[in-house]
Amino acid sequence: MQFRIHGPDADTLRRTAEDVAAALRATSGTKDIQFSWGERAPGMRIALDQERLAQLGLSPAVVAQSLQGLLSGTTATQLREGNRLVDVVVRTPAAERLSLDGLGDLTISTPAGASPLSQLARLEPVMEEPILWRRNREMVLTVRADITDGLQGPDVTAAAEPRVNLLRARLPADVRIVTGGATEESAKANAALFGLFPIMVGAMLLLLMWQLRHFGRTALVLATAPLGIPGAAAALLAMDMPFGFVALLGVIALAGMIMRNTVILVDQVRQDLEAGADLRRAIVESTVRRARPVVLTALAAVLAFVPLTLSVFWGPMAVAMIGGLALGTFATLLVVPALYALALRRQRGTVPHGVAVPAE
Repeated sequence: MQFRIHGPDADTLRRTAEDVAAALRATSGTKDIQFSWGERAPGMRIALDQERLAQLGLSPAVVAQSLQGLLSGTTATQLREGNRLVDVVVRTPAAERLSLDGLGDLTISTPAGASPLSQLARLEPVMEEPILWRRNREMVLTVRADITDGLQGPDVTAAAEPRVNLLRARLPADVRIVTGGATEESAKANAALFGLFPIMVGAMLLLLMWQLRHFGRTALVLATAPLGIPGAAAALLAMDMPFGFVALLGVIALAGMIMRNTVILVDQVRQDLEAGADLRRAIVESTVRRARPVVLTALAAVLAFVPLTLSVFWGPMAVAMIGGLALGTFATLLVVPALYALALRRQRGTVPHGVAVPAE
């Protein structure tokens, strides 16, 4: 789980991050809280005396270049060694440039001669941020926390949100806390998926109507789409796997596989009714006749998903489809005939073609 703190000032972000970290520690299920910036590191800040620099005819840029040459070195010339050139770097001895006590004695060249750094600036020891991360050109500090075993990131994030919302209410106008991590990524994936839902449903309805050419039968096929959800939920609970994005994809695909079986049964009943069979016989015989191909097809799919159950990423999807398809296939053979008899009731004594009916 993650919370990102955005703002223009590093000190404000650090204080806010400490408050967020305290809120996460108070939330059950979190451990190992970390900051993306790491811990502050000691440093030495050189505060230049602007009036003194003006008197000596110096500028901050000139002082910075001089310190760069004294501490890091300046390339004076190059020497040739065989077929390559080697830079000759000029800088102060290590005993002078690596000692904080001797830093103020470094000599800075001026138009009037030379002056030690201690007469031009104040040396202030400070604690600085080693890394300043930015996101969309804005300074950002991320507070991360691991989740204890057996819990999910979105669930623990939802438990921490009330405490974080109290912090959001006290923030300055230019500072904000954004929820990240698994919750943010899941929301992005779901938004992209649900955006295609209207197109998917429309295409599915169009294909069903083109194949069945009957509103009642189409509604019957759509009504069987959720039959696999109980089996998928039971399988995920039994295997102790999360219902995440890949499991959601499995449930969506599962609905299509169950509706395919329903289309087979419904179309067979229609053919038997058109051949002259009565409603009861058409439903029973069509179900018995189509049970073996439906079960074998479902069994083949279940066995094909077994190797995927060992995958860390695809495992929840495979488990959801195995459980949902197993229960959904069994439910299809029981529910579809009953729904067909209830929703599409006809005269039980349908007359076969070519048989005359005596007038009353």
